[in-house]
Amino acid sequence: MTRWTPHVAVATVVERAGRYLMVEEDRGGPFTLFNQPAGHLEPDETLLGAAEREAREETAWRVGITDYLGLYIYRTPAGITIHSHAYVGMALAHLGNELDADIHAIHWLTFDEIEDLDRADRLRSPLVMRRLLDARLGRVFPLDVIQER
Repeated sequence: MTRWTPHVAVATVVERAGRYLMVEEDRGGPFTLFNQPAGHLEPDETLLGAAEREAREETAWRVGITDYLGLYIYRTPAGITIHSHAYVGMALAHLGNELDADIHAIHWLTFDEIEDLDRADRLRSPLVMRRLLDARLGRVFPLDVIQER
């Protein structure tokens, strides 16, 4: 019997002056894809800690997490189930560290620019736009809705 194990991930929507922090990732395809700072939960890590770490590693920004956006479940075309916990955060300081190896660049993009990427099928998954729309609508929860440790 095959054991089903969903992948646990985090992502953070960060807005500053009408622009959103996005990473341009090299995923080995014919072109790069765009995503919010996101990644997988590591052993013994809290979801909140993972969201802060992923933002720092992928964007070189220290991000202050302000709200929980929700749990987004996505089944990839390869059949992998992702449980993505999304947050809303604010950019606090640029740290200047090197970016993760698979990050091509970071961008501060307008909503319209991200919509153009969506139409061009350049977003990492449908969750990218869904998280952005939910954040823009203010569909957020207090951080203590998730009980960790």
